[in-house]
Amino acid sequence: MDEDAAFKEAIISIGDLSGLVEDMRKLGQDKAKQAVYTSMTARISTAGFIAGILLILFGALTSTMLFFMNLPLGSSSGPGIFIVVGGALVTYSILTRETRKRFAMNKVRAVLYALAIGLILFSVYTAFVTGTATGEAFIAVASLMVFLLAGVGLYLVLLFTGTNRKKVQ
Repeated sequence: MDEDAAFKEAIISIGDLSGLVEDMRKLGQDKAKQAVYTSMTARISTAGFIAGILLILFGALTSTMLFFMNLPLGSSSGPGIFIVVGGALVTYSILTRETRKRFAMNKVRAVLYALAIGLILFSVYTAFVTGTATGEAFIAVASLMVFLLAGVGLYLVLLFTGTNRKKVQ
């Protein structure tokens, strides 16, 4: 074949490239969306982590301040609920953050882990509040037991049904 005929034959044998071009365009858009999603998730995780730490500090410092104001012990423990919320928020934020060694956890699963940790912290909080309010240890243990069993049960279910999030290196 001469050069022109060979060129025409090569173009015909390649076929229509518009599908390939469209696939490449979609792939580029998907990678761009993934990069934006990953950076947005990292920002949300960082903001949640900071807010959680601040809530924990606020609850601890406010409870300490009320304790040193010589208020009854039960009334100074009220702001401790901020520690519970902060602990759950920190848990969620840590689990949804992707690191060099681990992928981020599914958001629904991370919420369930945060709920489990929140229930465990809430059990300690309610035990302390009810124990100091009534002066009876058995009431404190009873209120601890309800939320602690639910939190530990949920945590164990999540722990034993989890998948490996480690990155291959």
